[in-house]
Formats: sequence, C-alpha cells, structure tokens
Amino acid sequence: MAHIHEKIDFTVAIFIVHDGKILLIYHRKLDKWLPLGGHIELDEDPEQAALREAKEESGLDVELLGERPPTTSPGTRALIAPRFLDIHRISDTHEHIGLIYWARPRNSATVTLATEEHHDIRWCSAADLEKLSPPMTDAVKWYCRQAIGEISEGRGRIAA
Repeated sequence: MAHIHEKIDFTVAIFIVHDGKILLIYHRKLDKWLPLGGHIELDEDPEQAALREAKEESGLDVELLGERPPTTSPGTRALIAPRFLDIHRISDTHEHIGLIYWARPRNSATVTLATEEHHDIRWCSAADLEKLSPPMTDAVKWYCRQAIGEISEGRGRIAA
C-alpha cells in the first residue's frame, strides 16, 4: 500500500457490473461491504491501479468504462476519466481522494475470493443491497445503483 503523504492518499474504487449485478467484497479489516479497490501505487497511474486491484481482489480482467479524450501525443497519454471522485476521511488525520470507476468483466464473470483481504465476494442485484449484513452505507449503495443502472442501460462507454 503506497502512502504519498501522511495526510492524504489517492485510491481507486471499481464498480464492476455483469448481467445487472454488481460485484462486492466484504472487507476483512474494515468489516464492511465495498466495491473492489485500493491505493494507487507510486509507480502506476489510476487506470493501472484499477485493473490491478480488480485482478488481485477478484481474479477478473475488466475493462474500464468511460471516455478517453483523443489528446495523446508524445510525452502525454490521455486517461479514462473516472465516473466520480470523492474524498473520504479514514482517520482524524488521514483522508483518501477516491477515483470511482465503472467496469465490466472482459471474459468470464467467475470470481475468486482474496481470502487474505476479504471474508466474502459476491454478485448482488440492486435488491440484494438492502439485505447485506452488515448494512452497506447509503453512499456506496448509491454508487452501486448508479453503476447497475448506467451499465445495464448501455450508458457505460468503453474507452478506446
């Protein structure tokens, strides 16, 4: 886990949707239901971090959904824009700036539990979100519903 500063870090959250369901993990250390995600390492960009975290935490190869501007030139590489950004407090002295991505599996939707990090991993429908124990936060539920709705309706765009 890379820490860029004692007060703040950059992280990615990957909301992966397949067949109208969202992939969630029950985080062992935090004791809550969350999307896949983690810190952006010092030697990677946000896209690389999102793809790495998805693979490490679920075994899935995913494609990030979003727009990539056609501005790549020597010395510059345009990145897929996250769907949302947030900042959330981790402790009294530390915050995370979160880059929130929508994604879908590239091939198979068969997942593997990362037992060292999570108690459980599962595909959940929008209705399932209300049945999770412990209950999911309203903010994470909102992102889950947005991702399911946008991707199921075909509004999630694949970057070139």
